[in-house]
Amino acid sequence: MQPEPVNDTLTARAFAPAHITGFFKIHDHEDPMKKGSTGCGVVLDGGVYTTVTTGKDIDKTEIFLNGEIVAGNTSRTVIESMTDLPVKVESISDIPIGCGFGASGAGALGTAYALNHALSLEYTSIRLNDIAHIAEVKNGSGLGDVVGQAHGGIPIRKTPGSPSIARIDHVPTAEKEVFCVVLGELSTSSVLGNPEMVKNINIAGEEAMKKLIEKPTVDNFMHCSREFAINCGLARGKVREAIEAADKAGVVASQAMLGNAVFSIPSVTCVKELIDVFSDFGEVLRFKIRTGSIKIV
Repeated sequence: MQPEPVNDTLTARAFAPAHITGFFKIHDHEDPMKKGSTGCGVVLDGGVYTTVTTGKDIDKTEIFLNGEIVAGNTSRTVIESMTDLPVKVESISDIPIGCGFGASGAGALGTAYALNHALSLEYTSIRLNDIAHIAEVKNGSGLGDVVGQAHGGIPIRKTPGSPSIARIDHVPTAEKEVFCVVLGELSTSSVLGNPEMVKNINIAGEEAMKKLIEKPTVDNFMHCSREFAINCGLARGKVREAIEAADKAGVVASQAMLGNAVFSIPSVTCVKELIDVFSDFGEVLRFKIRTGSIKIV
């Protein structure tokens, strides 16, 4: 039974990792459990730390991101599906927001796991993952990040839907370094609401998946991601320039979906060249591939 914290303050903290999608195909469905995307991405060791607090001093639900109050609709949906109690959510992100790093999914997962721990709800991980996925889909903030974040590594989402029903495989990998440069924000909903863009994404995403399955390696994942970004028309302006500049330096880079950011998983011998290229476009962010998943901290 869910406790009612009349006198006591209940709190818990969770970490959920970032996820960069390299390519994807959209699968719409009226059932949010079955709505989502197929594709492939990479999970990073950076992410979002979320603390939830409930008790007599919390009289309404408020959500904070990096110290500032936000609407936090996706995390709010998570809370409403788990409890009627008012909850204070404080998320600290060490990844860019609104730039294709899956921050909303990480925040939703962190909220679900921390709230489950604070209230001793005894939900399983799969149930918590599904709650976060449904919240993302309902709020239009993502389609497949939660599925990837729940697995770690370089997950291949072979079938769409929530984590409990999606079929997942992986590109085998060590915890390689991932380099990124952020060039601005991009609204997920603005892209997914464009029928012509959705058509192009789905054609390019299906082709990318076929090529990756034929050769499931890290290098081929980067090649497939680059082709997808160019072929579907999402890579424009500075993003396209950064990808092409990396090409000239002999390194494969691509766009973080859906965001105005570029990423690469270079070989050790190409790290200096990549940093030189990315530095021309902005601050170079360095992460490692995270082979684990969400955790209580």
